[in-house]
Amino acid sequence: MDAPAGDAVKPSDAYVQSFARGLAVIRAFNAERPAMTLTEVADAAGLTRAGARRILLTLVQLGYVATEGRLFRLTPRILELGFAYLTSMPFWDLAEPIMEELANEAHQSCSATVLDGTDIVYVLRIPTGRIMSINLGIGSRLPAYCSAMGRVLLAGLPDDEIDAVLARSDLRAHTPLTVTDPARLKQAILQVREQGWSLVDRELETGLVAIAAPIRDRSGRTVAALNLSGQAHRITARQMEEELLPLLCRAAERINDLMKRV
Repeated sequence: MDAPAGDAVKPSDAYVQSFARGLAVIRAFNAERPAMTLTEVADAAGLTRAGARRILLTLVQLGYVATEGRLFRLTPRILELGFAYLTSMPFWDLAEPIMEELANEAHQSCSATVLDGTDIVYVLRIPTGRIMSINLGIGSRLPAYCSAMGRVLLAGLPDDEIDAVLARSDLRAHTPLTVTDPARLKQAILQVREQGWSLVDRELETGLVAIAAPIRDRSGRTVAALNLSGQAHRITARQMEEELLPLLCRAAERINDLMKRV
């Protein structure tokens, strides 16, 4: 799900191209490319070797990139950038202890995400075990259209924005049960808006079932989603709804009440 260097913003008088290129270099590193040569960084970021070299050397001087022979890799200091966002979120400290209680009570993994474009991004996670084929942690991204938290977050948008997000999404079937028709997805999202929660059964990954509820700020705007997720061979979608939905909604309301005070 890597984004090209100029994907989000078109150049304008307010556009700082060198800064955008620096971010492109940082984003070029990922789990598949933890360490790269100068040429590999330039290719991944869509830059010339000279441009990539200037940016890399600047990041080295600032302590965000380290060199190992011909290879460059990010340093732990890069986490400052992500945690600056997380610590600016009011529900960070409010939600974590409630989520820990919920995960212990439900015996299922508990996560919180926010919407970023067509994806959800994990900002908090209390795992009880590995339930997906990929490792999920803070900063992990998943498509919004086929995830319970994604549909909760999309339900908080105006109708025209929902249409716009779905139009930009890569609507492909991750499992035989994945809904990919835009009209059916829109209907499902509007149903989530009406009932106040979302349940997705084996659409994102075979064997994964999840239920989610919205986290709202004092104005009532949906700012995050809270979920419980488990393995379908251990808990069915019906059990999720009947047994765990009340626990999830109660936890979400506790966080919402605290959000009204900040």
